[in-house]
Amino acid sequence: MSDLRQLRGAVAIAGVGHAGLGRADGFSEMEILVQAAQRAVADAGLSLRDIDGICTASVAATMWAMPVIEHLGIRPTFIDSTMLGGSSFVAHLMPALQALESGQCNAVLVCYGSTQRTSTLNRAEIGRVRKNFDPQPYETPYAPLSPLSSYALAAARHMHQYGTTREQLAHVALAANQWAQRNPEAQLREPTTLDEILSARMVSDPLTVRDCCLVTDGAGAYVLVRADRARDLPRKPVYVLGNATAVWNRQISSMEDLTVTAAQQSGQRAFAMAGVRPADIDVVELYDAFTINTILFLEDLGFCAKGEGGTYVENGAIAPGGRLPVNTNGGGLCCVHPGMYGVFIMIEAVRQLRGEGGARQIDGAQLALVHGNGGTLSSQSTAILGTQATL
Repeated sequence: MSDLRQLRGAVAIAGVGHAGLGRADGFSEMEILVQAAQRAVADAGLSLRDIDGICTASVAATMWAMPVIEHLGIRPTFIDSTMLGGSSFVAHLMPALQALESGQCNAVLVCYGSTQRTSTLNRAEIGRVRKNFDPQPYETPYAPLSPLSSYALAAARHMHQYGTTREQLAHVALAANQWAQRNPEAQLREPTTLDEILSARMVSDPLTVRDCCLVTDGAGAYVLVRADRARDLPRKPVYVLGNATAVWNRQISSMEDLTVTAAQQSGQRAFAMAGVRPADIDVVELYDAFTINTILFLEDLGFCAKGEGGTYVENGAIAPGGRLPVNTNGGGLCCVHPGMYGVFIMIEAVRQLRGEGGARQIDGAQLALVHGNGGTLSSQSTAILGTQATL
């Protein structure tokens, strides 16, 4: 870990951008990705000619980096197209840090785009194709409602093992809705109540439709440069203090314990690299594809003890005005979720540390934790970001 500590604060996020949030009618996923990339690069005060590193991934294409490079018109000297599901855009940080610090490149663009909501390509057909490319032999023969059934299984086990209730899950959804009401970019802003969430249509017991993320379009991007260069660019730098990724399983049926994720490992390593503790964190951005995710990750990342996540999130504890601001943009539950959500939690954390959160801004935010999840509780990646004051 001593070698990784040398990377602490060596690289900063200099620009962020997004496009096509919600519905991107008439646009392809590549077109909105390019728009988001252009906005992130401009936000950093750079041009695409300055970009010589790229990180990107897609559910639909195994060689996705190639057409992205072609459409952007760049010739990068560093390329990472590792696909770990929704956590990819948090996991891209470490190879990008190493490439920048070694001098392999000078400016890395991390980008993603999806039009899963408005695309004419049938999602069921994509699912059938993926069964061949990504076989899951212990689950696919039983035709589960994937990924819903997997997350419902984890939720049911947590409820059985620790007494977690559907009301506690609903508190996660309610907090997301209250944050979304403060975010003009959020897609599900209509105020709701705990009773309405609990009475919503059941989709995979114990999860209702309000326990599940949105299905939207959207593209996001951010730009990384070395810290010395970031200080000369127009935006307030947000420094990468720690990052780690862990994978323990692909199929949820291969998890040793349905209530414990590899976030335990990624979180411990990221905190150690950053030299901070959960108690130091001002704002938390978690990959909340389902309400149970938030509870599991708060436990595994050390914000509360295992089994106490349900009581931890009760009574507005993670909502505006609560003890820990979690998913301040409304999260994947209420803001946006175009298939893979990891890039958007990075963008929201950067905005919070820049002081650009508007009505949802956390006063004095200096340290942010971002945590990405991929597959069915399969890949976990944790990042700690900070302002100049944290270096």
